[in-house]
Amino acid sequence: MKSPIGKVLRLTAAVLSLSLCTGVYAEPVAHFDFITHAPDSDAWWNTVKNGIKQADEDFNVQTDYRNPPNGDIADMVRLVDQAAARNYDGVVMTIADFDLLKGSVSKLKAKHIPFITSNTGTEQQSADLGALMHVGQPEYLAGKEAGLRAKADGIKTFVCVNHYATNPLSFERCRGFAEAIGADTKTSVLDVGTDPTNIEAKVSAYLRSHPNTQAVLTLGPTSADPTIRTVTKLGLAGKIWFATFDIDSDVAKAIKDGTIKFCTDQQPYLQGYIPVAMLAIMHKNHNTDVAQARAELEKDPKVAKVLKDYGLKPVYEGRNISSGPGFITPQNIEQVSSMAGRYR
Repeated sequence: MKSPIGKVLRLTAAVLSLSLCTGVYAEPVAHFDFITHAPDSDAWWNTVKNGIKQADEDFNVQTDYRNPPNGDIADMVRLVDQAAARNYDGVVMTIADFDLLKGSVSKLKAKHIPFITSNTGTEQQSADLGALMHVGQPEYLAGKEAGLRAKADGIKTFVCVNHYATNPLSFERCRGFAEAIGADTKTSVLDVGTDPTNIEAKVSAYLRSHPNTQAVLTLGPTSADPTIRTVTKLGLAGKIWFATFDIDSDVAKAIKDGTIKFCTDQQPYLQGYIPVAMLAIMHKNHNTDVAQARAELEKDPKVAKVLKDYGLKPVYEGRNISSGPGFITPQNIEQVSSMAGRYR
């Protein structure tokens, strides 16, 4: 007669074997840190976080997402200092302020901690900091491409509603747009902060005192959503030329009803997913060869599934990967609106 204890042990061994095969109970093979400049109030970053979470699952790693709760760049710099002290296996960071980050980044390099830059910052700044690569949208180019669309519609004057003027690179979006239509950047930027009520009030006051303003450009849902309400209350919805960066459900609705012409899309999901995936591949291979890691990334079926499922299209350029700019318009809004705020 077979022992009941032996049966239990065999069953336990089978379960453990299955869990090891499926990775259900597998310990993460690496621990990364993902540091951004975004305040807790900025819901746009939830899409980036979703990309990070998926990469963690796909590559069996653990990534901490950390940010300054109030968006204070000095606090972000301290988070980078902490990352060096904690000896993470790799770090991803935004370049919110190049000059402030230089000192902290040197601490990562001193400990040979590989790091990738994502989202904000230029490819040149990324290289100068010593990052392995940059994943993001060239901000000036994105602003200029949006501006060229406005120019084709005859736009010559605009207001750039900037909700994160604490980030120097936010002005690159405004500058690119202004130069494309031949406007003065300095007189076209409105610093509104992040409080929705204040944004509504400031945009309303500006449009009332500048009645000849032909167009409105917002730099993300934080400023777009209150501005949508403002132009609606002023009776300007569908009358004033209006474009924005980045999408959420309110922006998607405004594109559908004609309030917003288009949304410049930087595919934030990719900005979370790709840096973590690249660090994971490099960690597995025990080297930081970007070309080798990217070749593996492009062949990986898990990555291919993510791109297909969410309609994402990275652009591979040299050592860097561009996540934008793309454009969400009335012609393609139905394809992406159901994913807004989660995967797009």
